[in-house]
Amino acid sequence: MLTTLVSLSAGAVHSRNQRLDLRLGAGVRLYWPLERTVTALVGLGSWFPSLRISNEEISVGLDTSPEWIEARTGIRERRFVSDGLSTVDIAVKAGESVLDRAKGIAIDTLILATTSPDRTCPAGAPEVAARLNLGNISAFDITSACSGFVYGTAIANGLIRAGTSKAVLLIGAEAFSTFVNPLDRTTRPIFGDGGGAALFVADGPGQGFGELVAFDLGSDGEKADLLAVDAGGSRQRSRMAHDLAATPREDFFLHMDGRAIYTQAVARMTESASRVMAACNWSPESIQHFVGHQANRRILEAVAYETGIPPSRMALNIQHYGNTLAASIPALLHELHESNAFKAGDRILVSAFGAGLSWGTFAMIWN
Repeated sequence: MLTTLVSLSAGAVHSRNQRLDLRLGAGVRLYWPLERTVTALVGLGSWFPSLRISNEEISVGLDTSPEWIEARTGIRERRFVSDGLSTVDIAVKAGESVLDRAKGIAIDTLILATTSPDRTCPAGAPEVAARLNLGNISAFDITSACSGFVYGTAIANGLIRAGTSKAVLLIGAEAFSTFVNPLDRTTRPIFGDGGGAALFVADGPGQGFGELVAFDLGSDGEKADLLAVDAGGSRQRSRMAHDLAATPREDFFLHMDGRAIYTQAVARMTESASRVMAACNWSPESIQHFVGHQANRRILEAVAYETGIPPSRMALNIQHYGNTLAASIPALLHELHESNAFKAGDRILVSAFGAGLSWGTFAMIWN
């Protein structure tokens, strides 16, 4: 069960069952690990704050309506942090929900995917690891926004296949409502807070309940300004000569070009998902579950249409939680698993798009 890494101009694809030392022409190269290690998903969990905010509540004071929010996004309610709850707190809760179900596994790496860190420095992952009593393991943050869980899964897969790690706990956690302007009708209704987690281990084929099969990752930094929080980093500090009082208040909140992001999300997720399906030799009709990042129902419907995936295979929980960035996919996977939606042999396609711009897709077979 050898794995290839195919480097393409539009992204990078991992796929199985290729032959050694192939060269496929300009811009395409294949790489193999020396061992036939399989990365298996063996645990899932999630956690959300208790504070529910309905469309009726959030539309107060904004130039919008509950009906417009649901029609444009698919969202009916979302969860918000309160009483000082932070991203690290959410990550610990999500991590605990996995560890309760996966006892006896010695975790040696923790990855925290978040775009709403507690602090610029240090990273939150070591604190999460300490609070989960995991000892002095390797722990680090990644910031790939809504693509964070897909990128984190690729990193976990790489660490396991390289032999660097044997068990990786990947947590997507966000308190992103704190980064959204409460008076901005274009962003305030969209985002929610929460956490999702997944545990990956090195194992043989057929072990665990999910086997990673193929990956595609990509980015376009020329469009970084379409979706960003400008204040808080070195660029703003340098430009303001460290006079933080001179920083415009709105720079501390997310700004987004909604129409451009919609267009880019549909195009990039369609391309990425199509490349992974081709690498796996999967037809759209053969996919049992399309698990897309829960950013906007219309985006997911458009991607399903463009790729040919039957709409009935599209998984959704955005109506209850809104866009929870890096937490959305693991939380949805956990919900589907808990409801016994996955059956042995099911083909699962996971895809995301986020700020950066960044995007990615991976394929998984349920065991």
